[in-house]
Amino acid sequence: MAASGLPRRLFLQGVAAVYALAFASLYTQIPGLYGAEGILPARRTLRPQGKGRWRQLWETPTLLWEAPQLGLDTAQGLELLSLLGALLALGALLLRPLCNLFVYLLLWAAYLSACQVGQVFLYFQWDSLLLETGFLAVLVAPLRQPPRHKQTPQSGLAGASPHEALPFWLVRWLLFRLMFASGVVKLTSRCPAWWGLTALTYHYETQCLPTPASWFAHHLPVWLHKLSVVATFLIEIAVPPLFFAPVRRLRLVAFYSQVLLQVLIIVTGNYNFFNLLTLVLTTALLDDGNLTAEADSGRCRKTPTSWPRSLLALLALLLECTVYGLLAYGTVHYFGLEIDWEQLAVHSTTTFTFHQFSQWLKMVTLPTMWLGVVSLGWELLTAFWRWTQVRGWLRKLCTAVQLFIFGTATVALFVISLVPYSYIEPSTHGRLWTGAHRLFGTVEHLQLANSYGLFRRMTGLGGRPEVVLEGSYDGQHWMEIEFMYKPGNLSRPPPIVAPHQPRLDWQMWFAALGPHSHSPWFTSLVLRLLQGREPVIRLIQNDVEKYPFHKQPPTYVRAQRYKYWFSHPGEQSQWWRRQWVEEFFPPVSLGDPLLDTLLRQFGLQDKSPPRARSSGNALAQALRWIRKQLSPLEASTLLWGLLTAVGAIRGMQALLGPRPPHASPVAKEEKHRLAPKKHCGPAGKAAAPAPDNCSGSVQASRRKK
Repeated sequence: MAASGLPRRLFLQGVAAVYALAFASLYTQIPGLYGAEGILPARRTLRPQGKGRWRQLWETPTLLWEAPQLGLDTAQGLELLSLLGALLALGALLLRPLCNLFVYLLLWAAYLSACQVGQVFLYFQWDSLLLETGFLAVLVAPLRQPPRHKQTPQSGLAGASPHEALPFWLVRWLLFRLMFASGVVKLTSRCPAWWGLTALTYHYETQCLPTPASWFAHHLPVWLHKLSVVATFLIEIAVPPLFFAPVRRLRLVAFYSQVLLQVLIIVTGNYNFFNLLTLVLTTALLDDGNLTAEADSGRCRKTPTSWPRSLLALLALLLECTVYGLLAYGTVHYFGLEIDWEQLAVHSTTTFTFHQFSQWLKMVTLPTMWLGVVSLGWELLTAFWRWTQVRGWLRKLCTAVQLFIFGTATVALFVISLVPYSYIEPSTHGRLWTGAHRLFGTVEHLQLANSYGLFRRMTGLGGRPEVVLEGSYDGQHWMEIEFMYKPGNLSRPPPIVAPHQPRLDWQMWFAALGPHSHSPWFTSLVLRLLQGREPVIRLIQNDVEKYPFHKQPPTYVRAQRYKYWFSHPGEQSQWWRRQWVEEFFPPVSLGDPLLDTLLRQFGLQDKSPPRARSSGNALAQALRWIRKQLSPLEASTLLWGLLTAVGAIRGMQALLGPRPPHASPVAKEEKHRLAPKKHCGPAGKAAAPAPDNCSGSVQASRRKK
């Protein structure tokens, strides 16, 4: 691949943007989730056990161990971390000097610290993906940014050190693992909806938080849903090996297919920052030539082409045609595609068995690892060759040290990543080098490499299960407690929530898939509603006036399980229809023996009350003041306001930034070097040039004669 300075810079900015959104979204929910009056108080997770300070920090790596030194409890320390993380991320996004290794290391450490106390509400795959991507950003980011006037116009990052492409290759490998595993697990799970190509006939209405576009997508023809599943398998299983293709156009095809998939998911589902983060990873498939017009204009010059170059171009074209032909043949053959010209439809069906797929997976899993080895080996050789071109013994020594450090780190992370990647095929996992297992076990708690597999099984095949909370003062008349985001009111359209992730709403979706005993935190939620705790109520309705029991907490709380379906086209003013299924959680009140038994069984009883807050702590007072100012804002509104502000600032930076490239001497020299030569006569002599371009050259030539 060509130099990739601009894609690396785009990657770092994208990671900073995702960090800012993730920290800001988490900050809005901390009091209700982790505060002293929250569902799962964070202070219960950090209890010193008499171990040494460094051993304690290694086993539970979180900066929140130091919160008491600042006069803060764990939840307040988490608020401080989230605020500082959001500000640092915005700084890295908007201020060039802050886009460096140390800032990204702090961002990674802050998010890892939050995940250590986040419990079930921070156990999502995209949180693990952000941690892994964030650590790669630490390696990709430069140690420091040079002054802008010392940076060449075409360099996206500082300099062009030989080691720079190595960590960025790991981003491509991570994208491959994410997409390939996500496609494979859909078939290894033996889910009948995926094997029958009918998954998308259920997905749009059964996903956690649909969007208004989900309703329209759900009512598309069945044959189109099936064809979309085929396209999903193609993009997630067949296309990812092209991430390592030696031909640029093949990598571009892979890039655009991944972007298309992620954009469609964004439109039809609220998946917080996950799809944006995946789009950030796709920058590893690009190079400078894909992002600059000048590189393309340089290629358009009419220069004589040598026969080796022509032969390489022919071979590349043959490889492209072969790949496209194999993809087309495999798709038609393995999914039995047939065009029905009368109904203008495409019929499809899976023509292979689970056993055949398992055998194929055994055959290809190890070769995909070797594909990574070969690709990484090429990157290492390229980096070594670039090192040999460095001039000056001191600079050569410094770059050699950098190349050794980053090369070792890249190889180590690649070896570590093979362990979670091999989970997709058990026999391959068992044959993996034992040293890789030991290395992975040593750093597993740091989440430097994780296993992925999105939408493994399709839920809600008989209707979307939904838990509806109800409260009552007398145990006879019940009022539903409606959430801001998850389905409840039949006439309310699905909201647009992303990039915010309402973590309670997400967990309510998981809770509906089984009995309440599988979600112990639900009992704590019921307790907090009976107590009328405002931080928890704000997770349900940020505008407390819309909460039906805002004046007085309910005496009784219960939960019912319903099945929801999208309404049929033509049903006036209704987006959903539903049917009662069963009681999910029995009616309880404060002091109820059943409630006390459940709290004791799940270890949710508060045996150690929180410490009294020091009113004289200036930092704690500042945190409470910030919370008071921001709490009236609904979370998704706050995040969209943040995005708008960032866009406005970037626009102003573009308008009021430094001089355009043509104004700088370096840019002028580069433009002159890249400008096409004007051959006006035989032997290359200037003949009748344009007066305003070549007159100076002609006069100089005459003076020389």
